[in-house]
Amino acid sequence: MNSLKSLHIQKASLDDLQMVISLLKECAQWMKDGNIDQWRYLLEGGEDLEIKSAIERNETYTVMKNEQLVATFTLSPQQTEWDVHIFGKDEVGNCLYLHRLAVSPSFMNKGIGKEILNWIEINANEKQDKDNIILDCVANNRKLNQFYADNGFQYIGESDRHSKYRKPLLRREDERIF
Repeated sequence: MNSLKSLHIQKASLDDLQMVISLLKECAQWMKDGNIDQWRYLLEGGEDLEIKSAIERNETYTVMKNEQLVATFTLSPQQTEWDVHIFGKDEVGNCLYLHRLAVSPSFMNKGIGKEILNWIEINANEKQDKDNIILDCVANNRKLNQFYADNGFQYIGESDRHSKYRKPLLRREDERIF
């Protein structure tokens, strides 16, 4: 288990599946209630099997604070069908794909998202030999787009009403705490 400030970030296990799905649905409901058109398909179980598969592939992480799940994210070294749809085929294979970064609404606006992105940049490339982290988000979600821009992600265009972002990954061995 790793600690960044007061957060503990570790790979999720199947024992964490329901807790991760519940957090993602909580965030999806929060966005729906705020008229943010993102992740509504999660409310009907639209990705439950994909979430389970990502945990089985060791690509999903839990973020705990005082033994409470406060966030989760998935980081994949391979493109999903969605990634190919949004970014096109990655022939070089030099990217990690960030999916389902979610912070519990009761823990939002406390810097947790920024801490997670910093942790990913420093730690996630271990043994992967990737150059960039890639993500997408709904283009009309201004607050989320600004969040990624404020955290050093470069806007690289839009596809199917989704903004695309990229950020180079650190390569310094001495910075890794993974």
